[in-house]
Amino acid sequence: MASSNSYKLRCSIPGHEMDVRGLASAVFPDGAFVSVSRDRTGRVWVPNSSPDKGFTEMHSLSGHSNFVSCVCIIAPSETYPRGLIATGGNDNNICVFTMDQSQPLFTLTGHKSTVCTLSSGKFGTLLSGSWDTTAKVWLNEKCMMTLQGHSAAVWAVIILPEQGLMLSGSADKTIKLWKAGRCEKTYEGHEDCVRGLAVISNTEFFSCSNDTSIRRWLVTGECAQVYYSHTNYIYSMAVFPNSQDFISTGEDRTLRIWRQGECSQTIRLPAQSVWCCCILPNGDIAIGASDGIIRVFTPAEDRMASAEDLQAFEDELSKTTIDPKTGDLGDIKIEDLPGREHLNEPGNRDGQTRLIKDGQKVEAYQWSVSDDRWMKIGDVVGGSNQQISKSVMYEGKEYDYVFTIDVNEGGPSMKLPYNVSEDPWLTAHNFLQKNDLSPMFLDQVANFIIENTKGLVVGPAPPAGGDPFTGGARYIPGASDDRPGFGGDPFTGSGRYIPGSGPNPSAPAGVADPFTGGGAYSSATLRQTATNIYFPKTDGVTFEQANSSQIIAKIKELNGDAPQEHRLSEEILESLERLLVSVSEPNSSKSPPTIQEINLLWKAAHWPEDIVFPVLDIMRLAVRHPQVNESLCGESEGVQLCNHLLSLMRPEGRPANQMLALRTLCNCFGGRHGRALLLAQRETVLARAADLAGVCNKNIHIALATLVLNYAGCLHSQPDLEAKAQCLSVASRALETVQDKEAVFRLLVALGTTVASDQTARDLARSLGVNSQISKFSSVSDPSKVAECCQLVLKELQ
Repeated sequence: MASSNSYKLRCSIPGHEMDVRGLASAVFPDGAFVSVSRDRTGRVWVPNSSPDKGFTEMHSLSGHSNFVSCVCIIAPSETYPRGLIATGGNDNNICVFTMDQSQPLFTLTGHKSTVCTLSSGKFGTLLSGSWDTTAKVWLNEKCMMTLQGHSAAVWAVIILPEQGLMLSGSADKTIKLWKAGRCEKTYEGHEDCVRGLAVISNTEFFSCSNDTSIRRWLVTGECAQVYYSHTNYIYSMAVFPNSQDFISTGEDRTLRIWRQGECSQTIRLPAQSVWCCCILPNGDIAIGASDGIIRVFTPAEDRMASAEDLQAFEDELSKTTIDPKTGDLGDIKIEDLPGREHLNEPGNRDGQTRLIKDGQKVEAYQWSVSDDRWMKIGDVVGGSNQQISKSVMYEGKEYDYVFTIDVNEGGPSMKLPYNVSEDPWLTAHNFLQKNDLSPMFLDQVANFIIENTKGLVVGPAPPAGGDPFTGGARYIPGASDDRPGFGGDPFTGSGRYIPGSGPNPSAPAGVADPFTGGGAYSSATLRQTATNIYFPKTDGVTFEQANSSQIIAKIKELNGDAPQEHRLSEEILESLERLLVSVSEPNSSKSPPTIQEINLLWKAAHWPEDIVFPVLDIMRLAVRHPQVNESLCGESEGVQLCNHLLSLMRPEGRPANQMLALRTLCNCFGGRHGRALLLAQRETVLARAADLAGVCNKNIHIALATLVLNYAGCLHSQPDLEAKAQCLSVASRALETVQDKEAVFRLLVALGTTVASDQTARDLARSLGVNSQISKFSSVSDPSKVAECCQLVLKELQ
């Protein structure tokens, strides 16, 4: 817990060349921590035994091509007993390091803009937040889920102790609670960008914001308390092990220590922005600031800096200059300020500030309870906002204000000069034009000027915004996809052939098979037995139903209307018909398909996309045949087949082709070569298939669910956690949008098959919150197999 003693400087570590943007306490070595900086490096620091009680750099971490903005520690595992270091940067990447290597073990790519926050959870789960408005869940070097819902940059993320619960805080002023990829709750109350989150317990968490407040929330949604003390943006916070006391840092140059809900100590820093903080295992506090220096504070007398070093720190602080335009000190009128004698009166609380005049100078002092005296914290330059006039020189002219704006936090700073008599919107327009910046920032820049001139603009001001390029940005990098949904049935027209119509296409009868049709399945019979007939399901589910004559008739009809260059010859048409007859019953005594017939099928499968669907239906049936399966799915041809089907499964493609390509992949599992091919291409195939969950088409959803189920069956007896993790992720994502009950059922069977007899897979599913995600299906009454299977999966995850 937070010591009752006051914190004092332990040491200053000039370890970075630019701002220190992130800190994290390491598991190993004992007492070590990691820092990251805009200088594009991370550094691992270990306590040394020298008299200065400082830290030594163990090694530097490199791997980012731009500044590094955040860091977290991934907990130790059997593979990495010392834990791992994850860093996020302006190059949109996440680098993961071992504790003793300076180069990344691996790099995670997927975000489209700066990765500005990271949090780790159980089983190696990693959660990231980005300026691209999304958060992503990673496991074993793969992106498991993308959390979408914020309308601006995601500045803070945290994984709660309860498995599957994740939080994200955004520049859109909201906090969102996520379960297994779904937004379960949105917390509103902050009036500006949410910059930090910290866990209190399973049921509570803290948030801090640019609105200068800290809030304590119940996970259920209520804001239990609001804490005020900071006078500017709050960037970070951390909670002591007692889960009550905490610390915070911000743009007001301070580290604040909170005990029992009150700010008990305020430590001023000789740097404007105190970006980050972390609490070390011994209770010491490390903070990183805009001057590139890491400072460690301690409540233990035996670890405090020497009297000379403490005095040097105080002297450095007293020489800093304070700009009243930051709003930290309120309005200042020199003629009304008391003289130095005012310092003879003791302060009322730790951190209280007092201004005095010394001739024409204004000095700022802060009360220190532990030292029982006023400490000088800097010289104040300028007066109140109302008093300032033409006080800042820029490019040979005097201005009321010259703002420094750090575009993208990575490039060179830009100056924005402004006089209170000017139109903020015109000033913003000119600034954007001069610096070749996007006009989309006009509102943000104008609001930034209005906010930071404290209402001196005449007339009603639009809603205030923070720095448009840093904390207060309402950055929206791209519009949502407004592509209209798919239209009517793509199979209607002059022909009567409709692929996928008719009875459920995988329906052999039998009471013990929940994939049956025709009414043979009896749920009452199931309820009387304790046997789980649903999973693990290791034999592939295929799509068998077909009407050969209609398929051929449709091909001939489309061929007759096709342009001359795409028209199939009579030889090819006859070959397709012979092939279709021979594969309609794969195990019959009819003559097997010839190599020439298979080659002509492959050629026909490259018909134009608007007419190829009946040929795909033949391929869907053909790949069940052992000889076709071997020929099309073999080592040399298999990758070409996969790539062709995946191209037809593009999200913007035709639903008929998407469905039949999925069904063809499902049927490939019926042969040895097809299974080997799809296992080798699993990552690409499942990633593309998962994108089709958003297509509003029941037959596509059933085919997608079947593909996931077939993968789960193949992987059931294999110790491939990465592959099973992808199955869990795709099934979980699909369950967010799929509504058809047969598709839901198959996804549940896929989940059950994945976790059955695999403790690690069960742990992973629990960490993703799968049980809370699927629980709603346990009460589905029609068909009853959905609820029964769901209950069995939930039992597995207990």
